[in-house]
Amino acid sequence: MEPHPVKAAGLLRTAAEAFTAFEAVVDCAAENAWWLVLAAAAIWAAWEFLQRRLAAEALTRHLHVELVPTGEFDPSAEQIWRQGMQLIRAAGSGPWWTPRRARALRLRFRADGLRPLNYRMKAPASAHGLLAQTPYGDHVQVKPANPVADKRREHTVRAVLTLHGKPGSRLRDVPLDPDPLQPLIDAVAGLNAELGDLAEVCVDLSPASRWQLAAHRLRTMQQARNDARREARREARMLTQDSTDSASVALGRLLDPTQWRGTRHGQMVMSPQPRRLDRDTVLGKLAHTPGLVRVQILVRCASDTAGRAEARLVRIGAAMDVYAGASRLASQGWSLGPVRIGPDRWPWRERFDAQWASGLMRPARSGWAHIEELAGLLKPPTRQAQVPLLESDMPTFERGKDLLPQGWHRGPDGRERLLATHEDDTLFEVQSGKAGWGKTMRALVHAVASAHNGRGLGFVDPHGDSLADAARYLAHDEIMARIALFDLTVSHPDDLLGSWNLLDMTRGQPPHEVTAAVVEAFATALGWDDASTPRALTVMTKAVEALVAVNAAAISDRVPERQATVFQIRPLLTDPSFRSLAVAVLDEESRKWWTSIFPDLPKEALPTVLNPLERLGANPVIRAFFGCPVSGYDIRRAMDEGHVLWICPPGTGPTDRLLISLIVRDFLRAGLSRRDLPEKKRRPFRLYLDELISLDQGSDTVLAEITEQLRKFGARLHGMTQLMTRLSPTTRAALLQNASCLSTTAGSIEAITQITNQWPGATVTPSDVAGLHRWWHYASFTVAGERIGPLRIRGPELEEVFGDLARRKETAALYEAAHRNVGARPLSELTEEALTQETKVRAFLSQKRTTPATLADDAKDQYR
Repeated sequence: MEPHPVKAAGLLRTAAEAFTAFEAVVDCAAENAWWLVLAAAAIWAAWEFLQRRLAAEALTRHLHVELVPTGEFDPSAEQIWRQGMQLIRAAGSGPWWTPRRARALRLRFRADGLRPLNYRMKAPASAHGLLAQTPYGDHVQVKPANPVADKRREHTVRAVLTLHGKPGSRLRDVPLDPDPLQPLIDAVAGLNAELGDLAEVCVDLSPASRWQLAAHRLRTMQQARNDARREARREARMLTQDSTDSASVALGRLLDPTQWRGTRHGQMVMSPQPRRLDRDTVLGKLAHTPGLVRVQILVRCASDTAGRAEARLVRIGAAMDVYAGASRLASQGWSLGPVRIGPDRWPWRERFDAQWASGLMRPARSGWAHIEELAGLLKPPTRQAQVPLLESDMPTFERGKDLLPQGWHRGPDGRERLLATHEDDTLFEVQSGKAGWGKTMRALVHAVASAHNGRGLGFVDPHGDSLADAARYLAHDEIMARIALFDLTVSHPDDLLGSWNLLDMTRGQPPHEVTAAVVEAFATALGWDDASTPRALTVMTKAVEALVAVNAAAISDRVPERQATVFQIRPLLTDPSFRSLAVAVLDEESRKWWTSIFPDLPKEALPTVLNPLERLGANPVIRAFFGCPVSGYDIRRAMDEGHVLWICPPGTGPTDRLLISLIVRDFLRAGLSRRDLPEKKRRPFRLYLDELISLDQGSDTVLAEITEQLRKFGARLHGMTQLMTRLSPTTRAALLQNASCLSTTAGSIEAITQITNQWPGATVTPSDVAGLHRWWHYASFTVAGERIGPLRIRGPELEEVFGDLARRKETAALYEAAHRNVGARPLSELTEEALTQETKVRAFLSQKRTTPATLADDAKDQYR
């Protein structure tokens, strides 16, 4: 059907008018193009200004937190995934008007030579609830932090790391063991705070915008299609060239009968079609939105020394190569000969500094990553990380700083420094390992340092040669005024020796405390208890109680030289005349036991008590030491006045173990007696026990009691042993439980395991320790309440630490002062006094019996 002429004319007229109107609009736009461009520019500038102001305002409303891991922190992949998703949500929080570029979260890794690798986060303040707790549980502590305020350094270099690779390609899947942060930790390990070194890496994360992700996917798919078409055209050209043979090829086919049935000239060649694309394969990590983020990585290194910042930046760049796979992290910019063009040059430097200061997100187009790729950066260092030891973690030994030298440690920069712990942090220490591999030398260095710190100490050395090694370094006036020596290894009659009356009452201590200390020492050393030897315990207690009362009377009458000693226990139990004199000074209640119970005891009950005393008296040196009435040995006074006390027992036999048991038990008694002093007036006193095996056999649980009870009374203990298994279970458990410092040299695997089992989570194995050379140790320490180590250290020697303090010519003066301070006398003189002491005591008691008061008491007893 033909269209109506009138209607057709109307349509043509309408079309013409529309075209005329469009032409007018185009002419108007052409005439006013500049005004339109200016209007568009003004609108864009206003919008950009608003966006920047809003972004700047949003970025000021941020909070800072620091994540501090424990030594047992070992997250699983699932925990890291949950942390990553939580961080994405935290990054996207904030007021509704926050621009996309300001919706970001910053992970900041910082090292300045004072801390190995600090891990902080910066996020919108509204994300506080998301950041206050982490999926890592109690193994990571979240602490509020202040913004970092750095001083200006002389030299600063910058870098921006971007993802290089095909769109959708992934970084390398880095395993969690060893820690993915280990290369970064190693890269910043050699920083020196004194030189102003600083290294920081900021990882900024922003949630993926839907439209940005859609546009990026579209570009990626379009690029893949273009690549497929280009490949198809290349294959078509190759096929066309194959179908158009050269003349020589054609002639060859004619001469070869096998080729006569080949392709004829003019046969049609089918052009290959572009391959079909699989969307998930092309997009890779971009195909799935969950866990996808925009990422920018900023690096800044600074130093006050030229060249150090540049070298550190290179090492950090190399550390990031651990993520190199189909995609990799590479520095943005390019090199032009010796000049590097990039964020460290104008005009990009100002933009970098602005991003660094504010946290503004301006990632590169390729800056898309999945949180699984960044798993190593979403957590602080784990227990698998080998974190270097910095001076801020553990100080370097300096004299006059109240420090104790522990051992030489080589840092990541190759420098060796003498590690030290604070006196007040070092409470109890245990050393284990082979004989002759440096345990005693390390303890001597300890002791000499403590003496020069003005602290009191006691060194019990069964070998008797330790003071000879340390004397030249102690021969200083201040120490000579405090030093005391009790050397029981002497043998010549003219050798000097101090004395110790176990029952001495000159200091006015409570009689019951003296009685308990002596009885417990004998009972512990001899294995007495209420179940097996109740009679011996009772007899010893009553005998000591009686002689203590005698001594209290002698002190009351101001005749301390008439005091009884433990060797008067024998006449008290076996001589009726001596016993009657001693019992006469007792109070009525104490006297009843001697008059009513003792006479009924069988004679075979006494040798259990008398035999150990006979063994002690058989050794002339021990008899001289214990047999004199007035003591030069006073451990309580040594503790209160800070004396430097050296005790050399004669050996490690049964009798010697009894002697050592008395010494250690008296240390416990003196420590507990300090409860009469205010806590601030209890001067710390350190007791060094060499050959702990021999000491423990004699003192049984007393070492455990020292570690459990004496800390609050200022007592410290430093024990050395070859085998922890040779110690009693009670002592071993107490020492390991309370050890501030724990160390071992090489030894058997079985012996070493006792120590390495105390380092859970450490990478040190018994095999590592067994392979140590002589003088080397593995040790853990306590610094400011935190455990450090185990560390591999070389044991210090006296000469290398205190060589400048050595005074060889003053050694004789030191020994003279050590004897003078304890009232030491020739061995022959002490022996003579000890042998005549019973006579002196008997004379005192006889005189005491003839006094009017005593006669009156006797009359009352006779009347009764």
